[in-house]
Order: sequence, then C-alpha cells, then structure tokens
Amino acid sequence: MKKFLVFLVLLAGIPFVFANESAPETVPQNVTFENCTKIFAVNKEKLFYLTLASLSANRFLIDEVQTSNGYVVFTVNRSQYLATIAGVDSANAILKITPCNNIYNFPPGIITNTFKYIDLNLNTDIKS
Repeated sequence: MKKFLVFLVLLAGIPFVFANESAPETVPQNVTFENCTKIFAVNKEKLFYLTLASLSANRFLIDEVQTSNGYVVFTVNRSQYLATIAGVDSANAILKITPCNNIYNFPPGIITNTFKYIDLNLNTDIKS
C-alpha cells in the first residue's frame, strides 16, 4: 500500500504535456468563412465530380445534386451543408462549403476532410 501511495504522489508531481491542445476536428467550433472556400487547379466539371466523390467517400448523405448550377446539398449529423462549385478561369475552380442554416459552429473536419480528399485525387482521371 505504501508503494502505491508513493507511486501516486510521484505521478501527481509529473506535469502532463499535450502535443495538440486544440480541439479535435469532430467537436463543433466556430469556423470562419475564409476556411470554407478553396481554389483548386482543375476545371469546374472535374471539381464537381471530385466533390461528389469526396462527399461519398466521407459517408456524407447527398440530398440534392444540381449539375447545371454546380451545387450539392448534403447532410452530416442532421445538419445540411451546401457545396458550391464555380469556375474561376479555364484551369481553376473554387469550392465553397457552407452550412444551410448559416450557423458556422460545426465540426471543421467536414470541410478539411472534403478538401483533403480532393487534394489527394486531383490527378486522378475521371472516366465516364
């Protein structure tokens, strides 16, 4: 019993250091609008298909797809989000992901995981 108490006293004296003190990406946080947009070095059509693939790979529920206007409405944890794709020029396109209820307190992993998947698959050929 004495050894156990000595161990607890020694353990209590050791400061705990956490490598990453920021909140994890699955906890709702205030997300700035600037973090909701990203420009990719692909055309609008390819970015649209990569966005659909990313949402599907992340197991988000796709509610509505509008190819002519370039947007996708999807649901994550009972919250809807709007992914809008627009062409910047012939070689670049922009993706904007925003919550449909305009409350920017949501898990930032929704955006970062989508953007990471697209970044990883930019050079993948899209086959019909």
